[in-house]
Amino acid sequence: MSTDSTDSPGSALRTADGRYRMPIRLALGSVVIVFVSAVGAALAASLVGTGDGEANRGVLVVGSAVGTTLAVLFVAREGDKRTVADLGLALDRRWWADLLVGFALGALLLTGIFLVLVGGEWARVARVGLPALVPWFGTLGLFLVVGFYEELFVRGWLLTNVAEGFAALGERLAAAIAIVASAGVFGALHLANPGATLASTLGVTAAGVFLGYAFVRTASLALPVGVHVTWNFVQGAVWGFPVSGIATPATVVETVRSGPGLVTGGAFGPEASLLGLGASVAGTLVVAVYARRYSPSLAVALTWTTTPALRGERDGADRATEAASRR
Repeated sequence: MSTDSTDSPGSALRTADGRYRMPIRLALGSVVIVFVSAVGAALAASLVGTGDGEANRGVLVVGSAVGTTLAVLFVAREGDKRTVADLGLALDRRWWADLLVGFALGALLLTGIFLVLVGGEWARVARVGLPALVPWFGTLGLFLVVGFYEELFVRGWLLTNVAEGFAALGERLAAAIAIVASAGVFGALHLANPGATLASTLGVTAAGVFLGYAFVRTASLALPVGVHVTWNFVQGAVWGFPVSGIATPATVVETVRSGPGLVTGGAFGPEASLLGLGASVAGTLVVAVYARRYSPSLAVALTWTTTPALRGERDGADRATEAASRR
């Protein structure tokens, strides 16, 4: 049974600061987020119609993303009473540096998968050339949107609430539970994607553990957002692999895969393969090394994750200062 970090005295339904306890907050917040996300998608659909073109699908994703983002920010502020910085959005100089590191890491991990597949003759390059720039940059914009709103929802909102709810069990265990739980939701969100299998769900869940660890260890949403964006973009728009079962409309390299699904990921793409799992493990190790030099100490990062900065108690600047030991 979960508890909140502000359990005493409180009541069965509310914490001592007057907020609903974690399970209730998550239930009510999820309803609001799903509803507003659906409204955003519906409004976008009213603008583009019901066509199946790539541009139409992109507009629908953006509509859903805008709805989700606005709903998460509203629920976090009004229901959870959290500051924006508490969601991992303290947009200071370190945040932007972490974002660039995330961009580089995501690109390197997917380039490594490409090189292993080609080197092992599980894939071959059929064509290399300049892609059509409008859909190519459109794909980049779409993945920027997807990388941000999915991380804000799954890591920034969901993970932090779960971690707070289990804080009474100890910060390490609470953070571990929150990372795994949010990763499970991340994997489940991809179940409806084309070509989804048990292997793909496990692969995406493993990627969720990697991204959740990056969020907790760096005390910021920047690095996981960066990784998420270029993981998708380089995978699809550069090396020509399916991205979670979806082909991108323009790519620099056209890659033909012929190896077993265990290695290539089949129709879902590398995320459903052992190589995708290996990339998640490698990424986690890189983040661990990077965080030792540039992020808060582990103790500070765990406290940041499990103890919320509430509006009216500490503002965003205070939250940023709390993590300033990483500078």
